[in-house]
Amino acid sequence: MTQYDPNDPNYVPPGTPVYTETVTTTAPLHTETVETTVVREANNTGWWIAGILGGLVILAVLWILFARGAGPQSDEALLQAQADAAAAQAQADSALIQGQVAGAQASVDIARADAARSQAEAVRAASEARAAEARSSSPVIIEREVPAPAPAPNGGVTVVTPTSPQN
Repeated sequence: MTQYDPNDPNYVPPGTPVYTETVTTTAPLHTETVETTVVREANNTGWWIAGILGGLVILAVLWILFARGAGPQSDEALLQAQADAAAAQAQADSALIQGQVAGAQASVDIARADAARSQAEAVRAASEARAAEARSSSPVIIEREVPAPAPAPNGGVTVVTPTSPQN
C-alpha cells in the first residue's frame, strides 16, 4: 500500500510527465485562470553521486589510518624516546645554568672594576683635599729655646759628618 490512492482522479502515476501552464483570461467582469502542473518522475542520480563520494571518503580515511606507520612495537622504543628527551632536557638545563654562571661572573667582574675605580677616585679626592688644605693654611712656626752647643773638643772646630746628631 502506498500513500497514493489509485482511485483518486488527481493521482498521476509515476513516469507520466505533467506540464504546468498558467493561462489567465481577463474579461470586464470575469477573470478565469487555468493552471497545469508538470510532475516529473523521481531522479535518484544525485543520491547515487553522494553515496559514491561518501564511500570514497570512507575508503580514503581507512587508507590514511592503515597506511601510516604503526606505533612503537614495544615499550623499549618508548623508554628510549623518554631517555633521549630527558638527556636533551638535561643538556638544555646545563646550557642555561652555564649561561647564568657566565652572566654572574661578568657581573662580578664589572662590580670589581667599579669598586677599583671608586677606590682610585677616593684616593685622588683625598690627596686633592690634603693639597688644598696645605695650600689654604698658614705655616705653623714652633719656637723653643735650644741650649747652645758645647764647644768642640778639638780646638773649637765643629765637624759635621753624616752620622753626627743634628739638633
